[in-house]
Amino acid sequence: MSGRAASPGMRTLAVIASVALLLAFTAFPFFWMAATAFKAPSEIFVYPPYFFPRDFTFENIARLFDQTRFLTYFRNSVFVSSMTVLVTLAIATPGAYSLTRFRFPGREKIAAVILFTYMFAPIMIIIPFYVLIRFFGIANTHLALILCYTAFCLPFSLWMLRTFFQSIPLDLEEAALTDGADRPRAILYVLLPMALPGIIATGIFTFILAWNDYIFVRILITSDELKTLSVGIADLYNSSVIDWGMIMAGGMLIIVPVVVVFAYIQRFLVSGWGAGGVKG
Repeated sequence: MSGRAASPGMRTLAVIASVALLLAFTAFPFFWMAATAFKAPSEIFVYPPYFFPRDFTFENIARLFDQTRFLTYFRNSVFVSSMTVLVTLAIATPGAYSLTRFRFPGREKIAAVILFTYMFAPIMIIIPFYVLIRFFGIANTHLALILCYTAFCLPFSLWMLRTFFQSIPLDLEEAALTDGADRPRAILYVLLPMALPGIIATGIFTFILAWNDYIFVRILITSDELKTLSVGIADLYNSSVIDWGMIMAGGMLIIVPVVVVFAYIQRFLVSGWGAGGVKG
């Protein structure tokens, strides 16, 4: 009896230990990056190393703002990522709606082709994108980045929103139409509030993809004042003496906005799912 009683407890401890080990393995690089960002230059290469800075300093962050164009890169990343989200959702939302609410020949084949196009890696399509961007004369502009990110994010966003729209009962929209509402009002007041969690999740995916991109910026952008954070911070490696404290400070500041935005939207996303369940 004691062995049987101890078995569930042992399994629980094993699961907790496994989760803790996995969390430590994945979180340790981020912890080390943040700790190094607040270490004095003389402490970074101390052997044996220690985890927490003994001489806590903001020197690396101050030099990052003084000696680089970090704020310019940050503004560029926010602008490009935000515009990509707006353009992608503006196209993907009505597109996904039409793929779920209207019947036309080849609808399922079109949906399959859309998902298939997302399987191409960015490195495979960057050269055709570059040729096309040069043809239209918008190379080395943020517009080129926004269009490229939108084209790359759109297939998955369409498929993701299509799946979410399919989970919303058609009867709710038909009831609104029966009660006298036209289709735009039914979409605005019935469908979109229930689809909001899916739209937010798609926006998060698009924002993170655009925020973290390196390949498109490296090839399409040549002006330093137009670069985003991923390339701007990576260029710090080009110096003869690599300033690891400054690089770690830059990496930490790149991650913080994404974590803050995701943490805030996650609460809203969960509450939206709950509200959708009550409405259903």
